[in-house]
Amino acid sequence: MPRHLTVGHVLRQLQELDPNLPIRLAVNPDFPFAHHVGAEVIVRDGKAFIADDGQEGYLPAALAEALNWT
Repeated sequence: MPRHLTVGHVLRQLQELDPNLPIRLAVNPDFPFAHHVGAEVIVRDGKAFIADDGQEGYLPAALAEALNWT
């Protein structure tokens, strides 16, 4: 997977999923957490930004392991 994703790359991945599936950001500052995804996409300086919308809780251990964060 490329280090710098494009909107097209993310769209191709998301098109294969159930549109009603909840989506979360996986964030790993020191402990892996799941975050809600913000509703707005803001474009500035030639990049699209999606903010987190609050922390949901710890990321499931199996997911952190799949991301090689353990």
